Amino acid sequence: MTTLQRVPALGTHPTAGRNPGRAETRELLSRATYDLLVVGGGILGTSVAWHAAQSGLRVAMVDAGDFAGATSSASSKLVHGGLRYLQTGAVKLVAENHMERRVLARDVAPHLVNPLTFHLPVYRGGPVGAAKLGAGVFAYSALSAFGDGVGRVISPARAAAANPALRTENLKAVAVYYDHQMNDSRMAVMTVRAAVEAGAVVLNHAEVTGLRFTHGRVTGAELKDRLDGTEFGVDARLVLNATGPWVDHLRRMEDKGAAPSIRLSKGAHIVLKRKAPWRAAMATPIDKYRITFALPWEDQLLLGTTDEEYTGDPADVRATGADISQILDEAAHSVRDEHLSRDLITYAFAGLRVLPGGPGGVEKAKRETVVTEGSGGMLSVAGGKWTTYRHIGRTVMAKLAKLPGGPLNEDMEPLDRLPRRVPLPGVANPNAVAHRLLVDREPGQRLDPLTARHLATHYGALSFDIARLANEDPALGERIHPDGPEIWAQVVYARDHEWAQTADDVLRRRTTLTVRGLDTADVRERVESLLAGRRD
Repeated sequence: MTTLQRVPALGTHPTAGRNPGRAETRELLSRATYDLLVVGGGILGTSVAWHAAQSGLRVAMVDAGDFAGATSSASSKLVHGGLRYLQTGAVKLVAENHMERRVLARDVAPHLVNPLTFHLPVYRGGPVGAAKLGAGVFAYSALSAFGDGVGRVISPARAAAANPALRTENLKAVAVYYDHQMNDSRMAVMTVRAAVEAGAVVLNHAEVTGLRFTHGRVTGAELKDRLDGTEFGVDARLVLNATGPWVDHLRRMEDKGAAPSIRLSKGAHIVLKRKAPWRAAMATPIDKYRITFALPWEDQLLLGTTDEEYTGDPADVRATGADISQILDEAAHSVRDEHLSRDLITYAFAGLRVLPGGPGGVEKAKRETVVTEGSGGMLSVAGGKWTTYRHIGRTVMAKLAKLPGGPLNEDMEPLDRLPRRVPLPGVANPNAVAHRLLVDREPGQRLDPLTARHLATHYGALSFDIARLANEDPALGERIHPDGPEIWAQVVYARDHEWAQTADDVLRRRTTLTVRGLDTADVRERVESLLAGRRD
């Protein structure tokens, strides 16, 4: 058996099809004039870059950190219709969300989006009664054309049989409904890859330090590579500000007097080791507006989320001790105490929801996308949610097509002529991929079944590229940590094909090692050693 002591020397052999290095990418960005420069590589910016590149525009996208390194990788990991929106009468919105959910799950990313059954417990004295919830989940499933099943109410005994962690004291009934789940970081990097395959040029860890102006119009940006300090610039006919919580910061670069356009709400989550099987997620009403989730995710238990106004520096957002206590206390409404021990916590994280400015508490604010144009012609887009990220990209594209002076490029393909269900890279049936990974092996080599399943549901058909790396160097087929499914080939693949530049890029977003609590000092050191093999 190959030992982990070999790992620091791994990944030095040539790999075909690598992404361009950072120096080459900076040169590409500096020497051309792009139709569109997208600043911000979260879900909104990436979706626009993907759709714009498909339409024939020359697209560049930069991010001051990693792609989806902030809010877009700090979600509740759900692709959902939005059950709580029904109580506000947003029937059309829920139906639209369901449509996007089904398209993602069936056509665009069936290898990344997984069905998830939800139990919604009804307790005596709770904020919502069983009859109302039963009607609600039935209507919810009807708006999805009953494509995943019929929402209904089941007995406490039946719910407890499916989920031993369910607290049954004072439990009257349990409503059942259906949604989907994903790994948001993996969805993001696959969408970046799709944008690049469509022609976009992208660079992470590249901070905008100023905007370029021509006759008062924004025509590009000055940037600094945050990894080596190199300064460079990008010229563009239009700049799109998709920086999420930093959207007003960039707007003030365009116009020092720009008034605030957004407000922020912090959502914190915690991840715990799972002590029992969870055959269903739990969504428990806390009050009239809020639901707390307990979700089986990545072989762990994900709890959250909070919803409170945030006025600090977006770079400083984190899950505090108070957040963790609140999440555990709220989860205890429906989860038995032995599953909520602080000793089980492996990770805690927080992100910022970008909400339209306005009166009232953030918990009542609409989760809508706002597109505005500044005095220098820069477009800013803020808000939205993962489920509808493709729709948001199309919305911005419709705005681009109607700009004064005509389209950004005379060859720009009209929005209605673009294919609406382009799959993300690696699209495949995960079960078929996992089976092939196990049977299509070289004599004498064996891939762990847990690793095969993990690769299939996080990379789809691209898993075979990772398997080839392990075939070429068997040490790359070793697990990174004995308690997790990931193998060292994923680190090399993340470095060469997925723009991973730092240990956090790999451990937190390209793999699940951090959320599992497995990013030990030894693991981090070896990851950094592998990453150093591709620095330029």
